[in-house]
Amino acid sequence: ISMKCMNSYLDRAQSELNCRLGEFGHYCPVCLAVLHHLVDCSETAALTHAAEYKRKYYRICGESHLQAFLSTPDEFLAPCCPHDLPQPYLLPRKLTEFQVKNKFPQQAEMKGFCPVTYIDGKQRYEALVQGKLEYAVEYRGRLYIFETKQKQDKFLRMPETYWDQKLPCKVPPLCEPVSLTSLPTLGYLEQGAGVPVIKAMTAVGSLKPKFPFVSIQRSALLYVAFYLKAFNPNGTNSTRQKYKKKLASFEENSELIPYLSLVMRGGYKPPSERPVDFDFKLNRFLALKVLGSNGGL
Repeated sequence: ISMKCMNSYLDRAQSELNCRLGEFGHYCPVCLAVLHHLVDCSETAALTHAAEYKRKYYRICGESHLQAFLSTPDEFLAPCCPHDLPQPYLLPRKLTEFQVKNKFPQQAEMKGFCPVTYIDGKQRYEALVQGKLEYAVEYRGRLYIFETKQKQDKFLRMPETYWDQKLPCKVPPLCEPVSLTSLPTLGYLEQGAGVPVIKAMTAVGSLKPKFPFVSIQRSALLYVAFYLKAFNPNGTNSTRQKYKKKLASFEENSELIPYLSLVMRGGYKPPSERPVDFDFKLNRFLALKVLGSNGGL
């Protein structure tokens, strides 16, 4: 009941906020007035830096700007504000990769090169860097993609500085992605599974496991198989956890041979002089004989 009341209160508070937002919507009026930056606060769920003035709500980007707004709010609002918020159709907005793909056949401006990197790099040839679909923005009906999230945020703050550019006649060659399935077998394995296999081989080479009653070659192969399953980024979390436990158990069982060979050196020792866990580990070692000889691994 308490959670239901809290959710109901939050829903009503959010509804009231949307109804009573001032003329700047979710944009920070201080950033717009002082820096002429468009800083969208809508992605911040908390209202820690929100202010109420003349029965209107205003979203502020941070503590320093909040204090400035509270001290002299009229300086940041019409008619004293030096800059008006652009019309909604002139505001930039982020796009997801899915939204970008749904805009096909519309192409990204500047052939996909990052406009922020190009301008900040003084429009040199070296500053022509391909953007990534995960950092996309729509502005004035055009599509732009950026090198990093920081460059995307910079465009969102100052779109007028970066939006209208022309590429030089000479540009770097576009790097088209190569499908893995189009590669020959060795190339497919190298690009698709090279890094995980190298990590698995490094791990088995460092540990050099020898499972009881199993050959060295088969022990290494089993360890690599468990390792690849345990750290497969494409596997489900439950599958990875399952094989991480198998890998840990395999490592523990492989330690039985050096342990027993060290403890059992020399003559006979009565039970009172043996390590506490000796009998347990010896019985565990002998029980693995059936598992190893039957190929139950």
